[in-house]
Formats: sequence, structure tokens, C-alpha cells
Amino acid sequence: MHLKLKSTLATFVLIASCVIANLPASYAQTSGAAQNHESARSDKFTGGHIERAALEPGQPDIKITINVPAFRLTLWQNGKEVAIYPIGVGRKEYPITIGERTASEIIWNPTWTPPNSEWVQGMEGVRPGEVIKAGDPRNPLGKLKIPLGNGYLIHQAAKTTDLGNLVSHGCIRMLRRDLYDLAEKIVAARSLEVTKRQIERAKVSSRMLVAALNEPLVVDINYDTQVVEEGVLHLYPDVYDRGTDRVENLRAELESSGVDSSSITDATLRRMLARPNENEEYAVSVESIKAGRALAAGRNRSLVTGQRTANAKRRA
Repeated sequence: MHLKLKSTLATFVLIASCVIANLPASYAQTSGAAQNHESARSDKFTGGHIERAALEPGQPDIKITINVPAFRLTLWQNGKEVAIYPIGVGRKEYPITIGERTASEIIWNPTWTPPNSEWVQGMEGVRPGEVIKAGDPRNPLGKLKIPLGNGYLIHQAAKTTDLGNLVSHGCIRMLRRDLYDLAEKIVAARSLEVTKRQIERAKVSSRMLVAALNEPLVVDINYDTQVVEEGVLHLYPDVYDRGTDRVENLRAELESSGVDSSSITDATLRRMLARPNENEEYAVSVESIKAGRALAAGRNRSLVTGQRTANAKRRA
């Protein structure tokens, strides 16, 4: 009873704080998305429309949301989408924990201290506990990291093929240009005490630069394989084999979006659920589903680029 009361009070405080900040109520609810594993981009939270805007310097109300099976990181400011970045995520045996985390600093040219883990012990030339400096080829973190606590990080991808794949030991990987862009947007929004000149120097050197966040930045990590965003159903691969790609789950998602699923056979839903694969999502508009064209009108799209794939053209 105590825990339930505590959770209720926490939710009330969150909603109240967003109202005070003059944010839409739907945005206030996105912090709860991690608890039920639903994407913060869902129509359930956005009302069916995601507002988009350029970043405004000096406006500190920002947050990050991540939907793991979509391999997508979104930066929000004042309830509006500012930027989307493709990412790589943890391997099946090293998945990132689903839930809400916080970031308190950004570090350019980070050192790496290998943990005393089995995967580290199998690496040649690396000892658990040693400090490996920035620029050392044994350092996997690249030019920048954003710590999320408990050893989890957002850091530089080793190569472009990291994106849209299970590649890390629980961390989020991004291309260097995207990571720089994200960091600089955070710096501008929060008016952090680092200058453009310091950042540019860090980019071309191996000297560490640390920007402390005045308030922790919320990073909401979700796991949603079936989500309606702006009237389009997105089916993502169940990358961690959590059994989310079930017919009953898809019916529930459709019903919550105003689709009477009673006229859709289980066989059709199973064929829809079979369309995503490790590199592609399946997307179809809710209106097409209502019109009985859930399979004919749907398309496969790359998890990295969002573009229709050759595979989709063959199936169309």
C-alpha cells in the first residue's frame, strides 16, 4: 500500500510540474511510458500528432526517449520533437535495462576503465580496472560519452553498421556526428558552462572536457514493438525475444487506436507480425487497416533510414 501511494504521489508531482511548465498533458505522461514499456511517441501520449521544432537555446526543459526495438533516440524540448537519431543497442546477452535513467554530465574524450566482466577478460591486451585513455585504440567509447548510471552509457559507435543492430554490452551507440549534435543541443538548451571553442578543441584533441548538467536529464528507455504513431501502426522486431509479438497484443494496440479488430482474422494479424525482421519494421496506416488493407497497403522499412526497402517492394 505504501509503494502504491508513493507511485501515485510521484505521478501527481510529475503531471503538476509539467502543467506548471505549460506543457501539454500528453507530454507529462511520457515519463510513465518506461513503466509499461510503451513508446513515448505513441498516439496514446501525443494525441496523434507529434509537434516538431528547432531547438531553442536557453530552454532547459528537455528529455531523451529511446525505443529499443525501433533503434531510435528522440530528443524533446518543451514537449516537441527536436531531433531523431538512429542507434545501436545492447546484445541479447547484454540488454540495456528498460526504464527511466538520468544523465548528469557529458564527457568529451572519455577514458575507459574495463569492468571485471567475462567479456572483458576475453579481450587481448586489456586488463579489468586499468584506465585506458582517450585516443587509445583499445578504448571503445570514442570521442564522447553520456553516462546513464550503473555503467550504462550513450557513446560513439565503432562503425556505421552498429546502427540498427545489437552490438554493445548494454550501452547505446550513435554515430559521432549525431552524438556531437545531441551533446551540443543539450549544452545549448541547458546553457552549460562550456564554450563552443572548448568543444571544438575537444573534437580535435584527446584532452578530456566535462560539462556538468545543472539538473539531471531524464532518459526514458522503452521497449515497444507494436505502436501507433501519428496514425501509422509500426511493428518492430522483438529483438530481445520477450514474446511481445503476439496476436492479442496487436489486437489491443489496434483497439486502443479506434480500430474494430473483430473483423480482422488471427491469420491476418499473424502475417502482419511476421513482416518485421532484424533489419526492418512493418508500417501501415490505421486507415488502411480499417479499410481491410492491412497487408496490401503495408510496407517494410529500414530500421536505420526509415526508407521503404527492396524487400518491401517484392512483398507489395
